[in-house]
Amino acid sequence: MNLLTLDNITKAYTDRKLFDRASFYLQEGDKIGIVGINGTGKSTLLKIMAGLETPDEGEVIKANHVVIRFLSQSPEFVDTDTVLKAVLRENVNHHNEWTIESDAKTILTKLGITNFDQPISQLSGGQRKRIALASVLLAPTDILVLDEPTNHLDNDMNDWLEDYLKKWKGSLVMVTHDRYFLDSISNCIVEIDKGQIYRYQTNYSGYIELKAERDEMNQASERKRQSILKTELVWIQRGARARSTKQKSRIERFDAMKNLSGPVADEKVILSSVSSRMGKTTVELDHITKGYDGRILIKDFSYIFLKEDRIGFIGSNGSGKTTLMKIIAGKLQQDSGERIVGQTVKIGYYTQEIDSGDGGVLNENKSSKEYREQLAREDANKNRVEYMNPAIRVIDYIKDIAEYVQTEDGSISASQMLERFLFTPDQQYSPIGKLSGGEKRRLNLLKVLVDAPNVLVMDEPTNDLDITTLTILEDYLDHFPGIVITVSHDRYFLDRTVKRIFAFGDNGSIKQYEGGYTDYTIRRTEEEEEQQVTEILQTSVSNKTGGTTVNIQDNKGNRPKERKLKFTFQEQKDYETIEQDIAGLEEKLEKLENDILASSRDFVKLNEFTGEKEKTEQQLEEKMQRWMYLEDLASQIANQGKE
Repeated sequence: MNLLTLDNITKAYTDRKLFDRASFYLQEGDKIGIVGINGTGKSTLLKIMAGLETPDEGEVIKANHVVIRFLSQSPEFVDTDTVLKAVLRENVNHHNEWTIESDAKTILTKLGITNFDQPISQLSGGQRKRIALASVLLAPTDILVLDEPTNHLDNDMNDWLEDYLKKWKGSLVMVTHDRYFLDSISNCIVEIDKGQIYRYQTNYSGYIELKAERDEMNQASERKRQSILKTELVWIQRGARARSTKQKSRIERFDAMKNLSGPVADEKVILSSVSSRMGKTTVELDHITKGYDGRILIKDFSYIFLKEDRIGFIGSNGSGKTTLMKIIAGKLQQDSGERIVGQTVKIGYYTQEIDSGDGGVLNENKSSKEYREQLAREDANKNRVEYMNPAIRVIDYIKDIAEYVQTEDGSISASQMLERFLFTPDQQYSPIGKLSGGEKRRLNLLKVLVDAPNVLVMDEPTNDLDITTLTILEDYLDHFPGIVITVSHDRYFLDRTVKRIFAFGDNGSIKQYEGGYTDYTIRRTEEEEEQQVTEILQTSVSNKTGGTTVNIQDNKGNRPKERKLKFTFQEQKDYETIEQDIAGLEEKLEKLENDILASSRDFVKLNEFTGEKEKTEQQLEEKMQRWMYLEDLASQIANQGKE
């Protein structure tokens, strides 16, 4: 059954046309993910579906009695409401009045909201988004329309929401950057591209394959067109006599084919490596402790960041991840312990807290009132969040850092860098206030990168960035010659970019895990199972009475078995190749030493080889540390069960 149709819609803002006679339909049981680069109209399309905006042309057709609920990126509430009242305001009716309050509290608890009597005015932007999500999920509806539902959810909340939506029986349309989430839930992907809407009846993985096929077909058609044009051009240049009707028709076909436009390549952000050289001392944290209002967030944490480290911080909301990021970036002072930063270290801090200059904060963790109070407190110490003046021009925002940027492709201007980040010349000379939320995030990312940091500290970098930009950012981080430290709830991004996870727990505890997010979940599951076995065995011992031991069994009737140590996927991969890697680095080091001796009078080459030697020595040292860890683990695995 067809529930909703958008027929030949056109929508424009000033001189920017988002949709040009585009069509969309939603059927019963569809779970659709909307994809497209920032600024193409994803949120606008959702608002048209929800009836909050109307197209300039075209028709919106909704089936009779169909109910639609919409989750906005920036939900609005009555500030005098409590949390529970806000969730129940539009959801109570005579059919559910006896169960609705209990259901509301259950969903709120799953989303990390437990103070049901707290006034809405006291809540952060992230908490408001989760309350709005609870309200939307609670309501009986035929169509859920969700704009970035995973923003402000920690990993456990994300897992719960994914499971909830997979089991939900209604129709769903959503915009999200979380590719694992999109792949798991959606059975249809809709792409917005150059004013048109393309439908792929598959999940995200299938869409990637079909999109590649579509692009290849377009390119093949263009190659064929060019081949025909060359043949026809030779015929025309031979001096075709245009007397017969047949010849005239052929010339007309040639002219028509010549005037056809070829396929327009998708716009993509282009990132070139921009960084500063780093010396031997990087960033060192020595017994760092930090707390607020009697609550310890970080307790006695120590770590020395290695060159080219790829670190991910995960944990529940409010566990201290952003606090530690700010300490690393020098934006916040620890209560005790020492932060040591090398003289050549240049930190680029990409924050989720952006004052957009319009009375609110882009992706803020605080309410507007709390945020303004924080600005007043921190301004004297220059410890404020990133401010984007809506009145200044886009190009001036970047020129404030550098008019020219040195990249691996040579020196390029601020305007050229903006073009690489998909800001057209018209946008460059327009005020920041005209940009969408995603475009502001993209602009802020560019500002961080053009300052050539060698340590990138990134707080929720995936929020509000489109998937295309994210894939290019991930490729950039692969080749970034420095340290990357990130907080993210995006499981795909963590798997793709980090090699070590720090998980924030209760009472300021922080635990280290090797590998990406999937490796972390595997190891955490093993730890939970080991803990269950330990508790069962302890119970067994404590129940010994009169020489008889109570036989504790699991729910399948089996005695618990000790969990065996084993390599994670990443550890196994490293263990198989690390000796070869070490041998290669040793050979490279030996060659560099010979090159240095041979270049003793060529100071340019001598400096180049010396710098490369230092870098190789650091890489060798890191590989040796990793080898020692893996050998020790392999020994433990081999010896388990022998005692």
